[in-house]
Amino acid sequence: MAIRLFAQLLWPLLFFGAEPVAWPPNPPPLSLHENRNPNMRYEALEGTYEVYENRAAGSGRKIGLHFIVIPAKSPHPKPDPVFVLAGGPGLGVTGQYNRWKSSWMRNDRDIVLVDQRGTGQSNPLNCDVPGSNEDLQGYLDPLFEDLEPYRECRDELQKKADLTQYTTPIAMDDLDELRAALGYERINLYGGSYGTRAALVYMRRHGDRVRTATLMGIAPISFENPLYHAGESQRALDLTFDECAADPACAAAFPRLREEFAAILTRLDAEPAVMTPRRQGTDERVTLTLTREGFTGALRYMMYYASTGRRVPLFIHQVHEENYLPFVRQTIQGLRPLHGGLAFGMLLSATCYEDVARISEEDIVRETAGTFTGDGRVRRQKAVCEVWPKGDIPEAYGEPVRCSAPTLLFSGTLDPVTSPRFGEAAARHLPNSLHVVVPGYHGVGGPHIEAIIRDFLKRGSIKGLDTSKIREITLPPFELPPANAKKPALESAD
Repeated sequence: MAIRLFAQLLWPLLFFGAEPVAWPPNPPPLSLHENRNPNMRYEALEGTYEVYENRAAGSGRKIGLHFIVIPAKSPHPKPDPVFVLAGGPGLGVTGQYNRWKSSWMRNDRDIVLVDQRGTGQSNPLNCDVPGSNEDLQGYLDPLFEDLEPYRECRDELQKKADLTQYTTPIAMDDLDELRAALGYERINLYGGSYGTRAALVYMRRHGDRVRTATLMGIAPISFENPLYHAGESQRALDLTFDECAADPACAAAFPRLREEFAAILTRLDAEPAVMTPRRQGTDERVTLTLTREGFTGALRYMMYYASTGRRVPLFIHQVHEENYLPFVRQTIQGLRPLHGGLAFGMLLSATCYEDVARISEEDIVRETAGTFTGDGRVRRQKAVCEVWPKGDIPEAYGEPVRCSAPTLLFSGTLDPVTSPRFGEAAARHLPNSLHVVVPGYHGVGGPHIEAIIRDFLKRGSIKGLDTSKIREITLPPFELPPANAKKPALESAD
């Protein structure tokens, strides 16, 4: 397989009088080009690596895997880089270059970003889904509500892709082939959310190449996406209510939070809320409708991260008081990058085969009963999967991943999609693992967690890791209503 460099080598260090940067050991022949970028001190290697779309056939169409190697700052880097695996499924990772170029992880290790097939710039399986600046209502409607955009997307994508060839096992074999081409013997995996599923699949198929794995917000093989969304988000909301009730300031500001939430659901069941805010920067009014499912789906997304999770009691109170626009604006702002950056075709090609096909009617009834989101999301996604091309997954795919590589797992206490129970489920079958539960949401971080990961990467082992500082982590306070807050009459939605 040939490597084609199409983009850039950032200006070499010799022009800055800095020490040279070591490239991966035993690299394949590369045709490199220089391009000055005065804002960067260090080089980065960006290119594409061609693989067969149908790996099993070993013939036919080839696709290019877009990758970036961010070299270690040290003149004597460690031989095992960090390979970063993105979430989703459907998110590309090379778009996070600006984040990772500043990471402490590259002090003495290369960082490798590879857009998984079907994402980013690796033959992306993008769909024109509802939700845009011209279609603000699309952000408020439930995901997968209308089958037609996905039928159209399927038909368009089939002109350039075999949609049965974009599963996680195939993608992880791509990753290992690129690893070998770059000359790395062993690697450290780092993944969050779906990236943990990808990492686990890689560990199952190529465990001898894994030095360590760090997993955040774990989605093991037993996590049948999106079956557990309803129950997980109900758990997170109940914990939020309990925490607010136990916090004097939050309890004083929202003394009837559970009752207000129940009243919202009753009201939206009876009749959707309709509002006519201005378009941003104009006097044009746009009509927006918020249904119960639109409200509950958006609220679930808001609980993914602390920045919005700590505002959930305030949003519920505002919606109860029929002040919808703060909630609507946050929904649009939060979903805009997701709709724009997520390759929904890849999401379907992965989940339809690996997850949805394993979900039974009995599963749906059991896992969604009594939840505020209900069974709508899982049933809609199953319906979309019925019109998506069918592929295969390896025999016994649903079995837990077993691998002896040192693995460090982090779960957030308030995670509304992959709660600590899924971290525990994965860790039970990883004999050389440590599962750390952290106060937080779907994404956890901070100096104490960074210190643990630093030590883990240095040791290459879970033995002797000090996690005691986790007890010192506290969440930000809940956001409370501003003094003398009034419902805005002409506030824009976006």
